[in-house]
Amino acid sequence: MEEKTIKELAVELTVEITELCDSIKAKTVFTNQLLRSCSSIGANAHEAKYAHSRADFISKLEISLKECYETEYWLEILYKIHSLSEEQYKTVSEKCGTIRRKLIASITTVKKNAENR
Repeated sequence: MEEKTIKELAVELTVEITELCDSIKAKTVFTNQLLRSCSSIGANAHEAKYAHSRADFISKLEISLKECYETEYWLEILYKIHSLSEEQYKTVSEKCGTIRRKLIASITTVKKNAENR
């Protein structure tokens, strides 16, 4: 079984979070921020594929990682104000955590390989 790419996982997460945000009423300040940060994860991972240099590649992945952390923050806020159920929160947080760990591993590997050149 082939492992999914960061971008593929980010697209899936964005679709799921979009559906969740559509069901949350009267919290548009938070849901808009969540949608922006979540969709930026995949967009920057996709851009990294077409980076002009190794430094540009690392930069795009690091932006994706920052957006991933921000997404986790907005999810926590929505959970704490009772706009997400515990099950919804755990499901999307776990998916976001998987993406975060993959981004960290990718950034670490690229940086390590750059040092060894």
